[in-house]
Amino acid sequence: LTLGKPQVVEVALLGEMPRRQAIELAASAERYSEHPLAQAVRTLAVAEEIELHQPDRFTAVPGQGVSALVDGREVVVGNARLLPEVQELSAARRLEEQGYTLLFLQVDGVLSAIFAAADVLRPEAPDALRQAQALGIRKVELLTGDNARAAAALAGQLGVDFRAGLLPEDKITIVKEYQRQGHVVLMVGDGVNDAPALAQADVGIAMGAAGSDIAIEAAHIALMRDDWNLVPEALRIAQRT
Repeated sequence: LTLGKPQVVEVALLGEMPRRQAIELAASAERYSEHPLAQAVRTLAVAEEIELHQPDRFTAVPGQGVSALVDGREVVVGNARLLPEVQELSAARRLEEQGYTLLFLQVDGVLSAIFAAADVLRPEAPDALRQAQALGIRKVELLTGDNARAAAALAGQLGVDFRAGLLPEDKITIVKEYQRQGHVVLMVGDGVNDAPALAQADVGIAMGAAGSDIAIEAAHIALMRDDWNLVPEALRIAQRT
């Protein structure tokens, strides 16, 4: 639903670690992550001419973040699911209240910084959702791994319900929940994190599936570019067929 190109708008330091070092360690840990938020951190490092280091170990935790060994230091970059202790931070609450998506940096077991990122709603999404509803979609719900405040801000712009803080497996559970209630479920996702839910849905639509084998494999319909106008168009084609 967003452009998928979030930008880091604030780096809140939590201890004595210098800002450049926090960015250096976070971006180096995220060096091989494909997540848009990881790209946002790397983009910040490039903009500030901070050189990335080669991690000696890298582990991605789906829906939560990454851990890596960078220059002999244990670095974790992730959300509140990966680092639940961050929920007590007043700085985190302040940033969440502004609708930002947060990434937390932990170095050698010590929380060191918060990266606050913002993304932009796709301009065509609201009208495309209205078209889909006019074609017979009775309920629209936003399912996201993001925090509740950021999700509420986005859902509010669209006038839809939402559930936040979800892992990929949570989305499958919700799809099954609707199916048990007798609904026919249409799932729209990016084809990577959402692949299991796309496969579970009665109809799975993978958005921007060009070059993504898992999207094409998991979904029933593959949209080759990131354009929400293609969703109601796919419904119209299906009805005509």
